[in-house]
Amino acid sequence: MTQTLVAPQVVPVAVRRAAALWFVAVGAGVVETVLGMIEHQPTFAEAVVPVGVRIAVTAILVPIILALHRGRGWARIALALLLGVLGMLSLVVEPISWLAEGNDPIAAFAGADAGFLVFAAVRALHIVAVVGALALMFAPGANAWFRRR
Repeated sequence: MTQTLVAPQVVPVAVRRAAALWFVAVGAGVVETVLGMIEHQPTFAEAVVPVGVRIAVTAILVPIILALHRGRGWARIALALLLGVLGMLSLVVEPISWLAEGNDPIAAFAGADAGFLVFAAVRALHIVAVVGALALMFAPGANAWFRRR
């Protein structure tokens, strides 16, 4: 009896990096939630919804990111729609609305406390991770790999 050996497919660098950046984005979301809890010190009842939503979102997204890494095309589309579109909107709506109200970002940063600056840095990392993951997921090497799968 002869056995045919199939060489394992190597996950392209772009897909590995995209998955890593999606994990960074999810982690940044967790950190933002924790920072929000520290800043606002909500009661237990007030904290249940945002913490519950964060747990649910993380529980849904981690398996999808892992499926992306395994080459599942549906995961790439799901991440693009869930995090690339809806997630990005949730990250930028508040700052854009704040700017549209005529607020001055230079003055806000000049008078900012450490908590604000840490939150702003984590939010910036979150946005960069999402944009980078989106770009890498649809890079030529990733596209070719997903087509073959």
